[in-house]
Amino acid sequence: MHASRHHMLNKSRNGGFSHLAAALLMALATAVQAQSPTGPDPAPVHDASSFPDAPAARPTNPALAAPDDKSAVTLRGTPVNILKDQAAIWTSPARIRERDLAYLIPLGLATTLTMTVDHQAMASSKLDDPSLNSHAETASNGLLGGFVAAPVIIYGLGYIHHDDHATETGILAGEAMVDSLVVDEVLKAVTMRERPTLDSAKGKFFQSNVGLDSSFPSTHSIIAWSSAAVIASEYPGYMTKITAYGLATGLSMTRVLARQHFPSDVLVGSAVGWLVGRYVIHKHHRDDN
Repeated sequence: MHASRHHMLNKSRNGGFSHLAAALLMALATAVQAQSPTGPDPAPVHDASSFPDAPAARPTNPALAAPDDKSAVTLRGTPVNILKDQAAIWTSPARIRERDLAYLIPLGLATTLTMTVDHQAMASSKLDDPSLNSHAETASNGLLGGFVAAPVIIYGLGYIHHDDHATETGILAGEAMVDSLVVDEVLKAVTMRERPTLDSAKGKFFQSNVGLDSSFPSTHSIIAWSSAAVIASEYPGYMTKITAYGLATGLSMTRVLARQHFPSDVLVGSAVGWLVGRYVIHKHHRDDN
């Protein structure tokens, strides 16, 4: 009897995962479809939000080609682009400019402030609810599945309909997710932070027993926000932005409600994911799509 109930519970959770992923795909597809060009080409993306290195590309360095020198975005060229992205991402601190402090300082202050309340937030009895934690975990996994699948669907539709804008969106979103995942794994290996479920939610850093299962940053958040940033930038209408960023915010919140991450974990994961997505767009988006 117990085994039967356990099987039914797992089946219900898997169904919730599928429904959430399907709902996200439908919402994003609807928002993107509403902006699909039927006349003149869409306006180019000129947002300079990116890692510090992105706005000031040097024509003399092939790896940092100017926007006018951007080549077509293709699956074949993605591995090389990812390697170049990683080089730029990890060396970007050496190229921080005064204007970059406009978002780096607030982010640093917000992270510091959030870390001071991490323990109190996660030690709250309101979050120590197995039912709430389980539903939040299912929701976050379903949302993540949708964010991973959405670029694949967008690319597939673009390929079928010969829509270069859509295929570029799918490729760049995938590239951004891979870039953000690499950054995430490196940060986890360095920080080695305990999960909220360990040691009374003290969230200690540099604990060797943690291994690669570090709580900092949130993998779900960094992947979702990198995907959302690309999609919302390629289709910069209000509907797409509200849908993509709203669902990404919901995913980040569910990671805390599931007691899988501290608030600072999802804050940093979300910010880094968004920055990576914006960097990829600024570096590789072609204005003539």
